[in-house]
Amino acid sequence: MDLFRKKKIELNQTSGMKKELKTSDLIMLGIGAIIGTGIFVVTGVAANQNAGPALSLSFVLAAVVVILSGLSFAEFASRVPILGGPYAYLYVVFGEFIAWLTGWLLISEFLLAVSSVASGWSGYVQGFLASLGVELPTALTGGYNRENGTYLDLIAVLVVVFVTYIVSLEAKKALRLNNVMVFVKFGIIALFIVVGIFFVKPANWTPFTPFGFSGVLDGAALVFFAFLGFDAVAMAAEEVKNPQKDVPRGIIGSILIATVLYIVVTLILTGIVPFTELGVSDPVAFAMRYVGHGTVGAVIAVGAILTLLTVTISMMYSLARLLFAISKDGLLPKYMTEIDEKHRTPKKATYTAGVVAVFFAGAFPLDILAELTNITALTYLILVSLGLLKLRKQFGQPKAGEFKVPLVPVLPIISILTCVILMLRLQAITWIVFAIVMLIGLIIYFTYGYKNSVMNQKQGE
Repeated sequence: MDLFRKKKIELNQTSGMKKELKTSDLIMLGIGAIIGTGIFVVTGVAANQNAGPALSLSFVLAAVVVILSGLSFAEFASRVPILGGPYAYLYVVFGEFIAWLTGWLLISEFLLAVSSVASGWSGYVQGFLASLGVELPTALTGGYNRENGTYLDLIAVLVVVFVTYIVSLEAKKALRLNNVMVFVKFGIIALFIVVGIFFVKPANWTPFTPFGFSGVLDGAALVFFAFLGFDAVAMAAEEVKNPQKDVPRGIIGSILIATVLYIVVTLILTGIVPFTELGVSDPVAFAMRYVGHGTVGAVIAVGAILTLLTVTISMMYSLARLLFAISKDGLLPKYMTEIDEKHRTPKKATYTAGVVAVFFAGAFPLDILAELTNITALTYLILVSLGLLKLRKQFGQPKAGEFKVPLVPVLPIISILTCVILMLRLQAITWIVFAIVMLIGLIIYFTYGYKNSVMNQKQGE
């Protein structure tokens, strides 16, 4: 049994999908995936329970981890510009087994992200409908919870169905809606900054670190998932006009823009409202209501409802491309490799992703999904950093025109250590569920993937 058979880089292979995306499309895709739940939901609770005003430092720490990982992604994307993102990268340097584990982690992350954001989006919409006097039956307002009397999150199901349809269309059409929503998102954030800056009271930043540095670390572990989504850019490699240059620019550009926005919004938020009062699910809108600007708060709330769609679109887009790439290698059923003749998109992979996401979004409460998303992402980021060290050893230095990570091996090693530190801040139950998820992945590989792998068929010839 050869678990470490490696895929060769075939730059001239074609997937049948249109190559029409540019750097600007990729940056918008990345921002659409990154800026969402983190800025509109998590900031309040993280400041209230973990870091206080020092949450801005938590975002800086989380950003450092993400940027270090993003550099490795950028070099891989430049030197191995093939569909599948980190799954494909590690197939080239480590071989099939590690590639499958990475692919399984990515599937878990994207699936959990789509489902959790849809669930969070449902909460916003239900709150908005309630303000208009419209309320759904309790049984249809949340994931399965007999104590609360909820059995299905109907709105979360409907939004996943809608997003699945949008993503099944041409990439340009799906991302066009994404881009419109990203501009709406920028408008909402700009509105909050312009209005909120006049209500900042520096006294609210004292004490700046009420929970100490430990709280800053806990805050970083919690808000880390607010940066997830930059990897969505790498998934678009086979639909990009110039992937060796555009994909690295898209990755780094989206991370840097998101980092600046998170820090600015967090500082203003904790400057307006004492952190002890921020334990709410809509902190940005709450801050406006807190200073007597209820109308601005309502605009922000409606905008948040609209723009959280961009996260589900970006993540569903990436999940479908990932399933398509893994199926091409035979590790998942081949039917997901079919390209729709009209739209030139992997429609069956998209529909498969949608069906599974509908199940999780409709049946599982939001709190079960969050930390598991973090631990799966941190694990595969460690594998990507290790993979960069192997890439340099296997293929040498990047060529002229290819992106190059500076200070190798120092920066990849720092990236690995910072990921481990954040993982150690997560709860024990998260580790238990994570172990179960990985066990399921191993079962799929050894009962189906290894035998049906394209690499296995080639070895048998």
